[in-house]
Amino acid sequence: MEKETIALHGGYDKKFGYGTMSVPIYQSTAYAFRDSEHAANLFALKELGPIYSRLTNPTNDILEARFAELEGGAAAIAVASGQSAIFYAIANVAQAGDNIIISDKIYGGSVTLLTHTIKRFGINAKVFKSEDASNLEELIDDNTKAIFFESLSNPQIAIADVEKITQIAKKNGVLTICDNTVASAALFNPIKWGIDVVVHSISKYTNGQGSAIGGIIVERDGLNEFFKTSQRYSHFNTPDESYHGLVYTDVPLPNFTLRVRLALLRDIGASLPAFSSWLFIQGLETLSIRMDKHSSNALEVARFLEAHPKVKSVNYPRLESHSGYEKAQKYFKDGKASGLISFDVDNYQEAKNIIDSVKLFSVVVNIGDSKSLITHPASTTHSQMSAKELEAIGINPTTIRLSIGLEDTKDLIADLSKALG
Repeated sequence: MEKETIALHGGYDKKFGYGTMSVPIYQSTAYAFRDSEHAANLFALKELGPIYSRLTNPTNDILEARFAELEGGAAAIAVASGQSAIFYAIANVAQAGDNIIISDKIYGGSVTLLTHTIKRFGINAKVFKSEDASNLEELIDDNTKAIFFESLSNPQIAIADVEKITQIAKKNGVLTICDNTVASAALFNPIKWGIDVVVHSISKYTNGQGSAIGGIIVERDGLNEFFKTSQRYSHFNTPDESYHGLVYTDVPLPNFTLRVRLALLRDIGASLPAFSSWLFIQGLETLSIRMDKHSSNALEVARFLEAHPKVKSVNYPRLESHSGYEKAQKYFKDGKASGLISFDVDNYQEAKNIIDSVKLFSVVVNIGDSKSLITHPASTTHSQMSAKELEAIGINPTTIRLSIGLEDTKDLIADLSKALG
């Protein structure tokens, strides 16, 4: 099926239960078992079904199945936030003494998580240049467990060289994890380009209305075979004493998300509520249409900004002048590049004045909302980083980030024009 159809029908059989057209919300903490044998069989994976909503929930199951199909993956697991999705994806493969390699252009919250918080767990991060992967291979060693990057970065709007990253990773037997939040599953599917694991903050474009927090992890088909013979990831092919000696690669279920569920979600518990899952399912139904509109609106606004005398530079890959234009044409559906724009003005005070002067744009640090948003990354989303770190990843005190919504562009441009003066 095509994406638009999957987003409406994937993972849900209307013949089940009462035949409701809207996916039911299973608002339950726990589930009654038929008898003691049924309960034991579920815990032993001899039968599959809901046990406790920290682990599984029927509404979440539908979201996971639909999202996995939309991304072209084998399975997915929904979690409490995009940050928990990233944490679980890394913690699923790395332990104390290991290292991960992360992109030089990623969201500020991901930077602090992967370079500071995870460091306290004994996992170190090295940084590579994701736009050309020129220094990636030299950073890989025997203890490297993952390569993490964003397909379309926030807020630099840089496009990773996905093909080259994948080639290097496969050559060295290292797992790749791609954050596809900004591009969305409607515009880009990393798995089709050889990526192993995809993560999203589904609070953003998937939701579309800023009404819920959630994350999701999707794994590609074939990871079971990858893990089965890998010494780098031996915890997948040796007994897990915390789950009565289970060997994950012996189980005929997608191993990556299975281990997240049975080990990490079980123990850490950053679970997604059923009602939030239902909200994300509603968002998926219109995702493709919204992403088309976000992208076309963003292009019009980017062209306006590029022509404005007070704007020093504009980052939007659908502009032919942008360094990522060719990669946008290569990777993204019809070259569409989502709704995120960043631009620079003369100085910090001018950037601050613009943000404080807009009327239609809301000063918000979220992205992917139906309403247009504006923020100053250096003092908000990336404020934990030093001036030197900000400069290294291309974020200046003069940088403004826009998340272009679904309003009429005439109104958006008029608002920005007045604020720019």
